[in-house]
This record gives sequence, C-alpha cells and structure tokens, in this order.
Amino acid sequence: MTHDIYIYILVAAAVSCLIRVLPLTLIRRKIKNPFLRSFLYYVPYATLAVMTFPAIITAPQVPLAGILALAMGVVAAWRGVNMIGIAALCCGVVFVCETLVSVWPM
Repeated sequence: MTHDIYIYILVAAAVSCLIRVLPLTLIRRKIKNPFLRSFLYYVPYATLAVMTFPAIITAPQVPLAGILALAMGVVAAWRGVNMIGIAALCCGVVFVCETLVSVWPM
C-alpha cells in the first residue's frame, strides 16, 4: 500500500512533463491562425483570473470586503494606478471593511 504513492507521484510527474513538453516538440513553426493566436494571447490572463478570483472573495473574513476591494482595484487600475498602489488600496479597503464589521453591532 505504501508503494502506491510512488506510482501516483510518478504518473503525476509524467503527465505534468508531457503537458509542458509536447507543445514544444509538436509545434515548431510560428502559429499563423489569427483565431488561435488571439486565443493563446488571452490564456495567461484568463488563467490568472480563474486562480485569483475565488481567493479574492473567500480570503477575507467578510466576503463583501473582498468584493469591494475587487471593485476598488478595478477602478484604480482603470485610472492607471500602479500595482503597488492597487495592492495597498485593496488591502486598505479589506482592513477598513473588516474593522467596521467587527465594531458594528449586529
């Protein structure tokens, strides 16, 4: 039973390696299809959004604080604020919201 874990790790490593190596070995020339190029252009942004959005909502103790911080971050990014400023703003929004909720009598 204890040897099964090594098989699982080996299979996971092989699959992970194949996912990364196969595109490099199979696609050797430049991709000319405009649809496929535009799709591949947006993949990193979509992946980042899928990974971070649930954390934005669930990381704070109050989900509303995460939603407000997300909204403020989008507005700040739209206005051209740099990443450090956006991160500080969002952290401040979450801090203020959670402080108000903890002080506010229910």
